[in-house]
Amino acid sequence: MSGTQPLKSKPPAHDAARKSEEATSVAKALGSRSIVLVGLMGAGKTTVGRRLANRLDLPFVDADTEIEKAAGSSIADIFKEFGEAHFRDGEQRVIHRLLGEGPQILATGGGAFMNPATRKATQENGISIWLKADLDVLMKRVSRRSHRPLLQNDDPEAVMKRLIDERYPIYATADLSIDSKEGPHDAVVDEIVHALAIELKCGGTET
Repeated sequence: MSGTQPLKSKPPAHDAARKSEEATSVAKALGSRSIVLVGLMGAGKTTVGRRLANRLDLPFVDADTEIEKAAGSSIADIFKEFGEAHFRDGEQRVIHRLLGEGPQILATGGGAFMNPATRKATQENGISIWLKADLDVLMKRVSRRSHRPLLQNDDPEAVMKRLIDERYPIYATADLSIDSKEGPHDAVVDEIVHALAIELKCGGTET
């Protein structure tokens, strides 16, 4: 035995070329529209969104970050000092502004898509994608961070279950739905780009 380790297999060159061509076609077909990621906290909107933006060579914008910039305060502090209704007001205004600045990958907060006016503006200026995740996946992800205002209570899992019941029927009206599973984020990005290519009727897309 020479002790030589087997080489790890690499994706076929034609597969990488296909993915690159697909991404280029999607970015071109978007025009000035934004890709709007919706879903619950922990669905992966920021993590997947950044990778998607890199794949499509588009800017990534986090709506929550833009809200904090506009307010000069953290979201947690806005909730604490002014309440959720005040936050949702500002959230709607910021997202409407951002939707006029596409193309971009826009990650939105978990409650943003619940607003009918925001859904209408998204339909007019973007393509909405629901990153859908199961309860156990969401809880595993959000447990790594403690800054979520809606989960600052004694039973965060019960809150998450309630949010799933309330919000999933509305999220389901998004243009596309992609499972946000545990595993490589690039695999989720692959699924998104391919689904967008089909949605936008990019030439040469295999179904």
